[in-house]
Amino acid sequence: MVRRPVAWVVAVVLFAEAFGIAALNWFLGVVVDRQDMSLAGLDPHMMSVSSKIGGIAFGLYFALCGLVALLVAVRDRPPAGFGRVLLISAAVVHALLGAFTWGLVGWPAFLFMVLVLALIVLLLMTYDRPAEPAGAAPRDGAGDGGSPVTSPQAPTTP
Repeated sequence: MVRRPVAWVVAVVLFAEAFGIAALNWFLGVVVDRQDMSLAGLDPHMMSVSSKIGGIAFGLYFALCGLVALLVAVRDRPPAGFGRVLLISAAVVHALLGAFTWGLVGWPAFLFMVLVLALIVLLLMTYDRPAEPAGAAPRDGAGDGGSPVTSPQAPTTP
């Protein structure tokens, strides 16, 4: 089975990405704070603080997604409810980040984003249950060795 190793890899990658995003935004906030220049009249301290807050927020978001993937790996059960929505949103975020990094950073960053996107989608797809065909009638137990559920016999009077 490939499900658990993929979940472990996704968890590790998302935790590393959470730390990397938080550290990068913190570093950019420090750089903006030390250069003491304004951009179109904006306060440099405000830009520095917002960069740091954004880095922490995105870092916590990716760490939470990594926690969901870690729970999937440990329990070997599909993500359900909020965890599934969180992983789907992480896949969408990686698709958008991949599109932006192609033009701004280059193809190696794009390949990394696409790889993480593929891992998250693989994690979500390997835990899907096969769906019933649309035209299939519900099984009543006949033909599979089981007995269908029937009502008990009506009592008779002697």
